Amino acid sequence: ASILSISYGLSKFVSGMISDKSNPRYFMAVGLMMTGVLNIFFGMSSSLLFFAVFWGLNGWFQGFGWPPCARFLTHWYSHSERGSWWATWNVSHNVGAFIIPWIVGACLYSFGWRVAMYVPGVLCIFGGFFLINRLRDTPQSLGLPAIEKFRDDHVDAHKNFEGQEQELSTKQILIDFVIKNKYIWILAIAYFFVYIVRTGVNDWTALYLMESKQYTQLGANGCVSLFEVGGFFGSLVAGWSSDYLFQARRGPVNALFAVGMVISLAAFWFIPPGYAVLDSIVMFMVGFAIFGPQMLIGIAAAELSHKKAAATATGFVGCFAYLGAAVAGYPFGKLTQTFGWDGYFLGMGVCCVLSVFLLVPLWNVTRRTRTVPVKKPEKVLSTSRGVA
Repeated sequence: ASILSISYGLSKFVSGMISDKSNPRYFMAVGLMMTGVLNIFFGMSSSLLFFAVFWGLNGWFQGFGWPPCARFLTHWYSHSERGSWWATWNVSHNVGAFIIPWIVGACLYSFGWRVAMYVPGVLCIFGGFFLINRLRDTPQSLGLPAIEKFRDDHVDAHKNFEGQEQELSTKQILIDFVIKNKYIWILAIAYFFVYIVRTGVNDWTALYLMESKQYTQLGANGCVSLFEVGGFFGSLVAGWSSDYLFQARRGPVNALFAVGMVISLAAFWFIPPGYAVLDSIVMFMVGFAIFGPQMLIGIAAAELSHKKAAATATGFVGCFAYLGAAVAGYPFGKLTQTFGWDGYFLGMGVCCVLSVFLLVPLWNVTRRTRTVPVKKPEKVLSTSRGVA
């Protein structure tokens, strides 16, 4: 699991830089089809070495998916509606996590583990062809106006959409709008801690329930499934509320949901054995809270950089997220082995609190307050000031 997380996270960053300068229609489709091919190769393998190689490569090509989505969402939806549409896209995490155990479980039961790898692989390959057929790059590539101009929905008061439409070099994207952007670094580090909690809860809670509260495996898995259900609704509420309650400001919602992470996880820790219904309710709330910043940190990174740097910015913070996911694997396993479940929950609690401390200062930060100078010829500067 840690190999996949590290490979996936690094790929997000690299593929983000490529995606910002390429047609994501084909880039995303190739990644999905290669993921399917590697799934099939994994199912055909029998040695630990090939398992590790194909699983690592699988993570690498899976990383081709997220940055193109960020680019699509940034170019096809305007600022005031983007939170809701990004949230609608984001619940694919939860829907997929709910559906795939049924597909894989049926394959395992009827045909064995190899077929359980082949079937998702074939679905990915067909999905790649579907993307090539249906996706398009930007509205302008179809002769349409930029979405901000079409909806008269501009990020800043000067309606300077030309600044957001100007083409940037890879160096400008990476250095000026990501590496030198303090807000991207804050979001990336917060994402690291959020993903430790998200992955840790998802991977370790069933074992905790069986060892500490005498759950059966079926009962423990049923309780953990509510984590994804809560995440489904949490993503939608976070996106909608950021658009309609906070005027497309992501900072307040990120901070409030991060506080919810602390409260809900602490509540889950202190529930005594014998309260299965309460466990399930609180697990739903844990998922609800975690998937708020899990979704909104990505959109905040896209909006606090530059429209033409959205894939790189989200890929950069996504890299940190999956380094956090890797930490939730073996390192947290050793922590739990050494200090028990109290050590596990203390570690998770520290990560929650640190995410709050990082996200609260971004409460009032919007792209209006972020300025990064971009070197352009004087002729361009005369019409494209304030691009950040």
